[in-house]
Amino acid sequence: MSKLKRIEDYEKTLPIVEIYTAVQSEGSRAGYPTVVIRTTGCTHRCYFGEGGWCDSFYTSIHPEKGTYNFNDIIKAYDDNPHIKEMMLTGGSPTMHAALVNELTNFANERGIFITMETEGSHFLETDYPINLISLSPKFGNSVPVIGATLPNGNILDEKMGAKMIKQHNKLRLNVDAIRKTLDYHSDYHIKPVWDGKDEVALNEIMEFLEIINVSNDKVWFMPAGDSRESLFKSYPLVFDWVRDNGYRMTWRPHIIAFEDQREV
Repeated sequence: MSKLKRIEDYEKTLPIVEIYTAVQSEGSRAGYPTVVIRTTGCTHRCYFGEGGWCDSFYTSIHPEKGTYNFNDIIKAYDDNPHIKEMMLTGGSPTMHAALVNELTNFANERGIFITMETEGSHFLETDYPINLISLSPKFGNSVPVIGATLPNGNILDEKMGAKMIKQHNKLRLNVDAIRKTLDYHSDYHIKPVWDGKDEVALNEIMEFLEIINVSNDKVWFMPAGDSRESLFKSYPLVFDWVRDNGYRMTWRPHIIAFEDQREV
């Protein structure tokens, strides 16, 4: 067993802002009914220009406090015995090591397949390896821009912008942690976010993939966008590039179906 702590009090409020059922809509597990567990708190402050801010800004740009406990997770599976998948997402789930570790024990007992979405900031050697790491590294095209309109409607000024940029870049592209994560856990795919136009960002993405040394079939390019309108701009560009360059493309049908609604 790992050296990570476990959760002892299942009634204690945890840094979880959402627990809900959905259909996985990104990457190699797309189409599977799943229970989504969304943690709050993030190591990054992503802004993608026309693609907008992080689509779960309420865990990162304007983070909310957690409201759920571990028994709420158990209840979600008891109420939906047909679901044997878990999507652990955020925010940055790896900020909460004990929670992630406890979930690996719970999933092992229940025969549940865990996918964890992470940007790769931290490596966690959990008691049981996670089934699938859905890695979305943050490249230069994700850095906040001073003057942009924040999700709450305010304008990002220089003082706050400098603070956000520093926080965003602190653990961005932590290659050592990423390598350890991909080596330890059972499987992975990589989901670089791209708008189909930014050549500087594309070059950075390709350099990273070369450093990590992964096969093309592990890479799913994800079009930038937090709304139907912004996704429709990047979809055809990414579609054509992936077709012509031998990678894979991940769709984002939850945004097409529900836009920025929560718990989808």
